[in-house]
Amino acid sequence: MDPEPTYPPPSSKRARHSSQYDKQVENGNAQQTVSSLPPLSLSILGVEPLDEFIKEIADFVHHMISTRPQDVSGKVEVEAKIGVLKDRGGQRLFLPVLVETILRPDTVDCRFESNMTAHQHKHYNGLLNKLKITSSQPGYASGTPLEYNHLYLVDSFYPSETGSDKSKIRVTRDEKTGNVVEVMKKIRLGDLNVVSPRWATDWRVSVNLEVPVSHPLGSATHTRRKDRMSYTHEEFVIDLTQVTSTSGGTQEVLHELEVEIARPELLMATAAKRNDPSVPEHERHAFDELIRAFVNNARILVRNSDPAGAS
Repeated sequence: MDPEPTYPPPSSKRARHSSQYDKQVENGNAQQTVSSLPPLSLSILGVEPLDEFIKEIADFVHHMISTRPQDVSGKVEVEAKIGVLKDRGGQRLFLPVLVETILRPDTVDCRFESNMTAHQHKHYNGLLNKLKITSSQPGYASGTPLEYNHLYLVDSFYPSETGSDKSKIRVTRDEKTGNVVEVMKKIRLGDLNVVSPRWATDWRVSVNLEVPVSHPLGSATHTRRKDRMSYTHEEFVIDLTQVTSTSGGTQEVLHELEVEIARPELLMATAAKRNDPSVPEHERHAFDELIRAFVNNARILVRNSDPAGAS
């Protein structure tokens, strides 16, 4: 897995590696080797410009949290789904951009497919399993080890009490025991689509409100069986899931990959202190640091997609 660039150190200057284009200059009868540039300042102001991409996503998530319905009690879910943005003709969305770009909501006529090929699913499974094994070895120095759990779940969907298809009630059971894991209704707060022209997949940031409800009466409209490999790393959960959806006697198999912020209570606590001058600096910036790591995880997964397995 190729490492991503890290944020700059506190120093106002950054060291430079020796240039491969070293050259000789005359200095009287002697020759002086110019082997490298001196350390360069981050900018003329001594600081690195703010990463607008990450800030845009942080602002979006914070706005969704701040404007969520206050009369509804539930937990806020923030996730990044890996998939493909397609135009209305069914082709992958093409825009005249060279690098990943956040789309302004509701301005581009496209749809997001949270799905990948079986080949891509296998590729990600191998990548994450290898990382799980490597990170558990003694002396692993690249970060926190991954934890792993294999889940078999069945979701049954029922019409909500209002009859709205967009707010169906989901009953989740453990397939092995039959025990109910949760009964909830998901309220969509907002999405941000990210087109990634250099890579085989795009991605979407979704913010939802998960509201616990009573078990519904009647029959389920459709079910989804989920064979899920769940990897936990620090404050994030990466779920790689094969979904078998059954509706009206027909079945469809999907392959999904998503990154989710693991602790909604941490998300809400850091969001409440964002840019609050009355709290210590590290607490003021904790929300943006959480979103930065969240975005980096989504980017790493997108950039490690297998182009040979793309649909």
